Parts: sequence; structure tokens; C-alpha cells
Amino acid sequence: MIVLIHNMRMIEYIKGELTELTPALATLEAAGVGYGLNISLNTYTAIQGKKEAKLYVYESIREDAYVLYGFVNKKEREMFELLISVSGVGPNTARMMLSSMSVSELCNAISTGNERVVKGIKGIGKMTAQRIIVDLRDKIVALGIADEIPAGGTMATPVNNAVRDEAVAALTMLGFSPAPTQKVVVAILQEQPDAPVEQVVKLALKQIK
Repeated sequence: MIVLIHNMRMIEYIKGELTELTPALATLEAAGVGYGLNISLNTYTAIQGKKEAKLYVYESIREDAYVLYGFVNKKEREMFELLISVSGVGPNTARMMLSSMSVSELCNAISTGNERVVKGIKGIGKMTAQRIIVDLRDKIVALGIADEIPAGGTMATPVNNAVRDEAVAALTMLGFSPAPTQKVVVAILQEQPDAPVEQVVKLALKQIK
């Protein structure tokens, strides 16, 4: 039996040197310890290019794993925690949702009952989309999560090969097979050669079968 323990926060946030960063994972060094945190594309965009970062933490504690998720602000973490409270939505699905659209976009879709937008996210079926809307619509309004702070900063566009490699790596970490993923990413970059990596990943999430 796998036991998920929620809302037992030992770590509120980690602030330190940003030693490694990919669109799916950030490594922060604090007091000589390197913490690997799973992140969304929104957080990646906000901290990319910075030497130091402060990420709010969600700890996913199971019998077989202890996984840290990092968020650029409390609102994104609150949205993540709300999403995983819905039956059928796990941490990786919640992270994918927060990588596919911003917190404000996601809040808008849920609060207006826009099932089409919610189920358009990779891995979200009709029933799950309906559950998310029914379960979270009132909670989002009550918590005021929709008042999202700006993601912050525009990212410089790397060379195409770097964008391709980072996008494929991020999608692979999200659970997709590398070969078909690379094919989709390359096709996107051929059409949009100047697209930043988070945009490429968002487009790929809609196209990968």
C-alpha cells in the first residue's frame, strides 16, 4: 500500500544558489546541501538566468519515495495542492497542468467551468476535468488564488539545439518517450525557430499522442 501524506510541511521554502536548472528540475544549494526540486514551466521561466532563487516547497512523502516540488510563489503551490486534492490527479499530473498554462489561466478555466480548456491538457480526461471544476471552483474563489503575481522576466532564446535538448529532456521527465517526443519538438522548432523552450514544451504537450 502506498501512503501519501499531505499538509505535513517540514520545509516551507528553500533559498540558495541555483546550481542546476532544466525546465522540469531545479537544484538549489543551501548550507552545503543540494536539493533537487521538481518544477513547472512557469517556475522555470521565472527563475531562469538567476544565480540564486527561493522556491516554496511541497513534500510528497510515500513509503517508497520522498519527492520535493518547488514553486516560485505561494499561489502556485496552493494551486498545486488544490489540484492533487482532486481524486485522480497526482503530483505529476498537477505539475503538467501548471506547465501547460499559468495559475491565472488555470483558475479562470476552472472558475468559469470551461471543461474544454481543462480537458485539453495532456493526461486530463473528461471525467477528471469535470471533477476538477466541481471540486475546486468554489475553493479557488474563496482562496483568491486567481490573483496571480507575474511570472517575471522574459527568457533569452537559446540556440535551437539547446532548446530542442531541454524540451525533450523536460518532456521525458514528465513521462513521455524520447523518440516520438523529439520528433514533435523538432517539427515545432522548424515552424517556430525562435520559440523559447517553455513554449515548445507547451505546444508539444498538446501534440504528443
